Amino acid sequence: MVAVTAALIGFFAFVIMRVTTPQMTTLFTDLSTEDSSAIVKELERQAIPFELRNDGAAIMVPKDRVTRLRMKLAEGGMPKGGGVGYEIFDKSDALGTTSFVQNINHLRALEGELARTIRAIDRVQAARVHLVLPEKPLFSRETPEPSASIVLRVRGALEPQQIRAIRHLVASAVNGLKPQRVSIVDEAGALLADGASNDADAALGDDRRVAFEKRMRKEVEDIVSSVVGAGRARVQLSADFDFNKITQTSDTFDPEGRVLRSSQTREESSLTADNSGQVSVNNELPGNQNQDNAARAKDQSKKSEETNNYEISRTTKTEVTEAGRVNRISVAVLVDGSYAKNEKGEMVYQDRPKEQLDRIAALVRSAIGFDQKRGDQVEVVNLRFAEPPMTTPIAEPTGLLGMLQFTKDDVMYVIELGVMMLLGLVVLFMVVRPLVRRIVATDAMPSLGGAAAAPAFAEAHAGDGAAGGTGQALLPGSGSSAAAQLIDVAQIQGQVHAQAVHRVGELAERNPNETASIVRQWLSEPAEH
Repeated sequence: MVAVTAALIGFFAFVIMRVTTPQMTTLFTDLSTEDSSAIVKELERQAIPFELRNDGAAIMVPKDRVTRLRMKLAEGGMPKGGGVGYEIFDKSDALGTTSFVQNINHLRALEGELARTIRAIDRVQAARVHLVLPEKPLFSRETPEPSASIVLRVRGALEPQQIRAIRHLVASAVNGLKPQRVSIVDEAGALLADGASNDADAALGDDRRVAFEKRMRKEVEDIVSSVVGAGRARVQLSADFDFNKITQTSDTFDPEGRVLRSSQTREESSLTADNSGQVSVNNELPGNQNQDNAARAKDQSKKSEETNNYEISRTTKTEVTEAGRVNRISVAVLVDGSYAKNEKGEMVYQDRPKEQLDRIAALVRSAIGFDQKRGDQVEVVNLRFAEPPMTTPIAEPTGLLGMLQFTKDDVMYVIELGVMMLLGLVVLFMVVRPLVRRIVATDAMPSLGGAAAAPAFAEAHAGDGAAGGTGQALLPGSGSSAAAQLIDVAQIQGQVHAQAVHRVGELAERNPNETASIVRQWLSEPAEH
């Protein structure tokens, strides 16, 4: 009985503790040893129950307190991510610290802050950053360029734009660091960025081309899906880009648009004389008044010259064509046919008419800005898809039905409670109830042993009553219900009397000598009146 009672107490204690234990959920995962130790210390200080999983990398807390705990721990700067940030300067002694130690702490803080920022990117689980910031040598004109190396632990694979984003992020945070000087390696040792590529324009051009193709593909797919149905069209688009940068200068002259800049006029006159006489000294003397030998004018000329300078209209044009021109676009559109039910109710495939395909092709040309001179191509083909038509998704219930939806954890918790209650009921009815009935029956038998002679006494008095004519009514005013109760009591007392007699017989059989001595003693005793 003691063992059964202890087992029952332990079982019900386990059930009660299991039912009253709060449902645990994840507080943080992938924690470092330092962060896990700090969080556990804070939880113990606040007397909050918790569980450690994965060797302390994951911490479980009650589900109803996880949001408040995350905000409270974030207020205290936890988790820190296993690195040291600028908080390293909060408790440092600036008076007794050398410049070398300060520089090392600054480098550690910068690396820790960059690692925390990189971990905020999707798919990045952990990051470690190493910076090389060389000092400028004395008496040197050239300054060594800084460099950086990053080790990442990722979930899945990083996209090219994410890798470039990490490189530019680190380069922007470090003075003088170029993105080309940043090397990135994943946890498997794969080189994601070698840090030696100087063709940044090519990488930028690839991004522009990919973004352009993605945008155009989405536009074409949206407009085609609105005609043939969602999921019934496949679009592939390829764009040929020219990433050459061209600078062109041209001069244009306009002969009609002339303007007078300067004008110059010049006039000349000349006179020629004929001397008929001989040449002599007298003729050459001044004041010679000899009329006969006088020179007479024979020829006279005039000359006029005018010079006009004009400015001709001139236009100088310089054109700079940036990289990323679209040379050609090719689009391939594959559409599924239509499905209809026949007389038997079966889905039957039907090809789309050519007129509809031509209209779809016209829509695609308008969407991509089709240019025949540029060499663009558009092909729309109707073929049957391998998979059956998409079924209409089931609408999620809203309102009260939406509120009654349970998560997997809720369902498991309810199942666990149901199993515990079922086990409790089984133990209650299969163990506790029979045990209690047995204890009550054992306690009631001694108390009823003294009333074993009651039936005989009742029968004797009943006979006397019958002889005297008063045995018809045992109690005055008793009815049929009272008689039924007395009959039940008599049956119970008769059963108890039979059990007592049976026990006395068993005792007499086991101990005949003692029974014989008791009977002799009874016979030798005088009768009492």
